[in-house]
Amino acid sequence: MYFLIFLVYKVATLKCPASNAFLVPHEWYQPGDFIIGGIASHILYHFFEMKFNEHPARRPNDVPIIITKFHQHVLALAFAVKEINEDSQILLNITLGFHIYDSYLNPKMTYRTTLDLLFKSQEFVLNYKCDSQKKLMAIIGGLDFDTSSYIAEIMGFFKFSQLTYGSLAQDVFQTSKFSSLYFMVPKEDHQYIGIIQLLHHFGWTWIGIFAFDNNNGENFLHKMQPLLSENGICSSFIVRLAQLVHLEDFPEVYHTVSIISNNLMNSKASAFLVYGESWAITWLRTVTFLADPETKEMALFRKVWIMTAQIDFILSGFQITWDLQMFHGAISFTVHSRAVVGFKEFLQNVNPLSDNRDGFLQEVWEQSFDCSFPKTELQEIRNRKCTGEMKLEDLPGPLFEMEMIGQSYSIYNAVYAVAHALQGLLVLEFNRKKPKMDKKTDFQYLQAWQLHSFLQGISFNNSAGERVFLNEKGKATGGFDITNLITFPNRSFQRVRVGKLDLQAPTGKELLIDEDVIVWNPAFNQVLPLSRCNDPCFPGSWKKGIEGEQFCCYACVPCPEGKISNQNDMDDCFECSEDQYPNKEKNGCILKAMVFLTFEETLGIGLASAALCFFFLTTWILGIFIKHRDTPIVKANNRFLTYTLLVSLLLCFLSSLFFLSHPGKVTCLLRQSMFGITFSVAISSVLAKTITVVVAFMATKPGSQIRKWVGKRLAFCTVLSCSLFQVLICIIWLSTSPPFPELDMYSELQEIILQCNEGSAFFFYCVLCYMGILAIASFFVAFLARKLPDSFNEAKFITFSMLAFCSVWISFFPAYLSTKGKAMVAVEVFSILSSSAALLGCIFLPKCYIIVFRPDLSHREPLTKRN
Repeated sequence: MYFLIFLVYKVATLKCPASNAFLVPHEWYQPGDFIIGGIASHILYHFFEMKFNEHPARRPNDVPIIITKFHQHVLALAFAVKEINEDSQILLNITLGFHIYDSYLNPKMTYRTTLDLLFKSQEFVLNYKCDSQKKLMAIIGGLDFDTSSYIAEIMGFFKFSQLTYGSLAQDVFQTSKFSSLYFMVPKEDHQYIGIIQLLHHFGWTWIGIFAFDNNNGENFLHKMQPLLSENGICSSFIVRLAQLVHLEDFPEVYHTVSIISNNLMNSKASAFLVYGESWAITWLRTVTFLADPETKEMALFRKVWIMTAQIDFILSGFQITWDLQMFHGAISFTVHSRAVVGFKEFLQNVNPLSDNRDGFLQEVWEQSFDCSFPKTELQEIRNRKCTGEMKLEDLPGPLFEMEMIGQSYSIYNAVYAVAHALQGLLVLEFNRKKPKMDKKTDFQYLQAWQLHSFLQGISFNNSAGERVFLNEKGKATGGFDITNLITFPNRSFQRVRVGKLDLQAPTGKELLIDEDVIVWNPAFNQVLPLSRCNDPCFPGSWKKGIEGEQFCCYACVPCPEGKISNQNDMDDCFECSEDQYPNKEKNGCILKAMVFLTFEETLGIGLASAALCFFFLTTWILGIFIKHRDTPIVKANNRFLTYTLLVSLLLCFLSSLFFLSHPGKVTCLLRQSMFGITFSVAISSVLAKTITVVVAFMATKPGSQIRKWVGKRLAFCTVLSCSLFQVLICIIWLSTSPPFPELDMYSELQEIILQCNEGSAFFFYCVLCYMGILAIASFFVAFLARKLPDSFNEAKFITFSMLAFCSVWISFFPAYLSTKGKAMVAVEVFSILSSSAALLGCIFLPKCYIIVFRPDLSHREPLTKRN
């Protein structure tokens, strides 16, 4: 305990001694009433492994590799502070300053520079603040996940606000509960929605994936691969890229590059998805540099590169003289940005000869322009001297961009967020204590942790006219821009905004893209690139999986009969709707024609003509019989029955026309019932004729009691009773389950048959069976009476007519049951006509022959019966 008290006392009485451990090579400090700290990430040293046989600060580091483009991040912070200090609308009589360091993409240096921001003024002593005038209020940084997490570990402990400007995996920070962390860009995972929709938009289902070989890369693959599978997309290969490459590892690196290069050349994928940090571009460019330029590099040009927002198109170190032609036509998700007025002019005035406060600028200048500033240790080395004529705007795009890039825009907004939060804090304290705002000593009571309540939920409009908003969890709610990269032979390039990822849009419509604006790599001849495992299955075929292959690789199989596919790459064929049928190519459906047996077609014309001919023939016969009604041959077999039979046959022939007309409600109700009743009357009349012959013969016997039945009464009762029973069947049929018109979709492949549904098959066959019973009864009675001694005995003719009638209708049943549609109707019409014609021909044609051609035979005696 006494030892700890002694240490605290010694630290409190120190006068900021110098400390040379972990020398920080670069910084940029501008004083102000309040200081905003910055941790950039644009310088890389190869830090040697620390050994304890010499002082660590005396171990020299190698020449740094500078990502010169990312010096814009530093300049964006300085520009925003300059704008705020010149703006009379915010922080009046208050000046902002900044103190900027670099993380050097190294954990040790990130921790060191973060602590420098907190405790260093002229010298550095941990946990001891030598300069009370340096009022640090917030820190902006870093660009990547690792740097941001290292800063957050310290800033969260001291309750300083940290505003990150890179697109990060924010879920990891949430689990760590870094409450002091604010995100100036949307959540990294939101890009996944855009990636899936982008691949769907262009139909790219077979892609290659590059991801950094670290926890973030594995997390990306863990989340992305299920999404790809769920949306019908497969990965041709997955390559893991190292974050940093050192020259001493060159043999291993070359082996890795060779494997990657071979994968690129042999893959059928044309679309490559790249996830990682900014160094991903340098890695991929190295692959093509080490590849055979005549074969492999040209093959790589026929690719579409899809970059996530963390990646920028940069070249650094020994790649300065290279170009980015292989990335021409690339599509990149970028942090949303908008042009800020005055920023380009600010960059044009940047010059290390006129402003030596920027501790990074000289080395940026030397590596960008391949020149050197005068140094005593380099007097003997001849090199191009850096001059004031050199301008940032003369550099190609991979080295520096004059337009404000996404990360710089986020830094710009972060500075303004801190300024607005500080303004709110000052107004609150002014209203509470009424201090004099023009005295620096009045600021000493303000603490950095007080900004948190003002940063959470902050909302303001920046100078670019956009609304900047952080929700209560400290997260930005904006989206991403979709840009297309167009490269030029002089190593410069242009970004063209071709769409955006709007996270506030309805689900499934977050991605908006203008395909017509996109410029593809010239190797595609400005035709939409295809990235598939195999050619698509065109309409008329379906995808069949190949055993042992991913589901994106498949064989194309023609659709079976009766099915179609009308789109590319359908999982299965399908049947057309009921009113359509497949075309020959099986890629579309044709509307079925609605047909029914009509008078216009050949079959209908033939049947209708036959019906009319028989109708007129029956009419002629009826006319002859009426004309010769007093002749013995007409009178012999009961004129009433003869006329009844002929009229019923007339109606039978006419009833067949109902089957040839348009099937409607009335038609369907009438045709079967009319046919059944008229035929029943006709057969009942035939039955009555045979019974009359038998009764008349029996009445001629002496003392017969049957004589009283001879006459019209027996015939009338027979016809009426037999017909009424059929009428009763039809009435029950029509009242319980009447026939109705229906569409037969299935009997014919290319036609819809409009027909009558009989309603009840039972009653339909009851009608037919009852007529069959009558016909069989007539046949047997006539057969028994065929040899009775009567000059005009009709029994033999009735026997033949009933034999023909029964033959027709016995043949009708199998023919009717084995046919469908129009053929079924034709069979029934033919049966009606043929059976009616059989009755007409067998019974009446012989009599007509006698009456017309042999009238002498009609007067022979004796007659069995007289009326």
